[in-house]
Amino acid sequence: MSVFQKIQGFFSTHAETSDHHPLDELKSRYYKATAKQALEAVKEVLDGLDCCTAISVSEERGEISAEVAKPRKAFLVATVVSVRPFDTAVDFNISTETFLPTDFGYSRSMVSSVYRELDRKLAPAVQTNN
Repeated sequence: MSVFQKIQGFFSTHAETSDHHPLDELKSRYYKATAKQALEAVKEVLDGLDCCTAISVSEERGEISAEVAKPRKAFLVATVVSVRPFDTAVDFNISTETFLPTDFGYSRSMVSSVYRELDRKLAPAVQTNN
C-alpha cells in the first residue's frame, strides 16, 4: 500500500470491502453457508448492535441496508453473494455522515467489528477468494 493510499484512506468517510482490497481488514470474506443462511446471519449481527437498525432486506438481491445511529451516523449496505453451494461472499459498504473530510477510521472499524461478529456466527469457507 502506497503512502498516497494511506493518506487517501485516512481522509475518507467511506469504507468498502472487495476481493482485491490492499488492506486485509477490507477484503471480502467467504463463509461456508448458503446465501440465505449468510443473509440471516448478517441481519442478526446488525440487529444485535445497539447502534444499528436494518431498514431494508432484499433476499432476491442479497442486500441489507441499515442505518447506524451512534456514535456516528452512517449508512451500511451488506451484500451477500453465493459463489457456489456453501461458499458465500459477504461485502460491506459504509458511508459516514460528517461535515469533516474524514471519519477518523470509523467506517473501517465498523466493517471490522461487523466481520468479527459474523465470524462468530458462520464458518469460514475452506477455499479463500482468489
